[in-house]
Amino acid sequence: MNPTHQLFAQLRELPQVEAIALGGSRASGLHDARSDYDVYLYCTEPIAEETRRTLLARYCSAMEIGNHYWECEDNCTFRDGVDLDLLHRDLDGFAADVRRVVEEHKASLGYTTCMWHNLRTCEVVFDRHGRLTALQRRFDVPYPSALRDSIVRANMPLLHGALPAYDAQIHKAAARGDLVSVNHRVTAFLASYFDVLFAVNGMTHPGEKRQLSIAERDCRVLPTDFRPCFDALFASMFTDAAMLDDTIARLARNLSICVEQAE
Repeated sequence: MNPTHQLFAQLRELPQVEAIALGGSRASGLHDARSDYDVYLYCTEPIAEETRRTLLARYCSAMEIGNHYWECEDNCTFRDGVDLDLLHRDLDGFAADVRRVVEEHKASLGYTTCMWHNLRTCEVVFDRHGRLTALQRRFDVPYPSALRDSIVRANMPLLHGALPAYDAQIHKAAARGDLVSVNHRVTAFLASYFDVLFAVNGMTHPGEKRQLSIAERDCRVLPTDFRPCFDALFASMFTDAAMLDDTIARLARNLSICVEQAE
């Protein structure tokens, strides 16, 4: 039996476990043999770390139990060399986060709809009382126009126009040769850029991986010179300040045109 299936069978026996979901490429079918397993464990109360360590040791050759770098998670490697990220969540808290986005239209600076995307695309492996499945049904709704507008309002001014906008910050950092700051501000620029792009297209945000290819494949509205602009961006980030300025300006301008067309 596949070690993940064995692990799921063991986890579902723990009384605290309310639901188990598989996410990422393993759920979407876009995985390869080396793709990680992203597993979401929804619990009514925390499972003791020693209990998790004992259970995971049956299947894993390496383990870090109780990491809190992003969410509470156990980061492991199966004996066949494939990585496992086991994330521990409270279902009520997760539902509240999704509700704030989908029903209350609260925007973030980048990655606004990632948790909604995670809910919509995950494969429910176990659902003791059907609550996770019910949550999927509740939020299986068309993309709210008010949410799109909220994301645009929150993120577009920081691409260009506001006094603290990223384009001006990138220009200053490049002019002084502060490459760490260039990298940091370009990353922030792209987080807001893709949040707007996916919102304009009525798409939930797929997360940090493969954003270019997903946008090219699935966006019905794509900015002019989309791929050439990104090729120019990555070619100039640390080597050509003038070209970087021009590319950032084109990215912001062309995305703004898409926003205007979608209104």
